[in-house]
Amino acid sequence: MPFEFTRLEIADLILVAPRSFGDERGQFRETYKHSDFVRGGIPEHFVQDNYSRSVRGVLRGLHYQLQPRSQGKLVSCLRGSIFDVAVDIRRGSPTYARWMGMELSSENNLMLYVPAGFAHGFLTLSETAEVLYKCTAEYSPVDDRGIIWNDPDINIAWGVTAPLLSAKDGLLPVLLKAENNFRYVP
Repeated sequence: MPFEFTRLEIADLILVAPRSFGDERGQFRETYKHSDFVRGGIPEHFVQDNYSRSVRGVLRGLHYQLQPRSQGKLVSCLRGSIFDVAVDIRRGSPTYARWMGMELSSENNLMLYVPAGFAHGFLTLSETAEVLYKCTAEYSPVDDRGIIWNDPDINIAWGVTAPLLSAKDGLLPVLLKAENNFRYVP
């Protein structure tokens, strides 16, 4: 199998390490193969791909969509590096409001699977970063929600105090005041 799947401390988050093949010509790797992902514990079908290019210090997030149009995401950094974060927002979860973050980069080729029920965001660490993420549902503006990046109850260690934010992201509520219809199902 060209992928290694590692379940992380917060249930349902999965780190995906693709196998790369390189020589003097460059590099090749598979980035997604449905049958392998099903065997690795990610049975979803992805229906939309999103791409972003950001400069150092840009923080995008923390975003999610309400059910029934919630999105699972498979996040990868094609160029540069990001600090990628997922926050468990499933009410009743033993890890509710806990976050996990890790560096995804064009050097380490790691991908993070963030299922529905998590808020997602990232901080650009390199001069520029290009991020591609596959989504399990199409974007739905009426279901688009988020949580402010510096919610003190979540206390994410971003490593910055004044990131570059969109106007929308700068006005997001804290988790306790955010609309959220996710429930943990063991």
